[in-house]
Amino acid sequence: QVQLVESGGGLVQAGGSLRLSCAASGVTFSRCAMGWFRQAPGKERELLIGLSRSGTRTYYADSVKGRFTISRDNAENTVYLQMNSLKPEDTAVYYCAAKIVLFDYPVASNEYNYWGQGTPVTVSS
Repeated sequence: QVQLVESGGGLVQAGGSLRLSCAASGVTFSRCAMGWFRQAPGKERELLIGLSRSGTRTYYADSVKGRFTISRDNAENTVYLQMNSLKPEDTAVYYCAAKIVLFDYPVASNEYNYWGQGTPVTVSS
């Protein structure tokens, strides 16, 4: 059974930073492209970042370019989301997702196989 477990969410002031983690189990992590999404109240889920299997190729949504960074540790089956210069509009539930892929490219769409349960992030002004 595949499980993705996010952690690291919480309350932070505007301008601050948070680092989210997503630990994967039940899947060959090195075969997975990984992604981070978020969903704010009353809004649709939004793809923020995609990362290839090797971690060498990325996709960034314009809304987070220059502020958020994705990385992965295939030895630890974990993907990270470093969020800097946080804004109140970043408030949302953040989800990681995994997709088993053949090629070493990020998945820049909603077509992921597995999802975590989400971790809430609140940015106060």
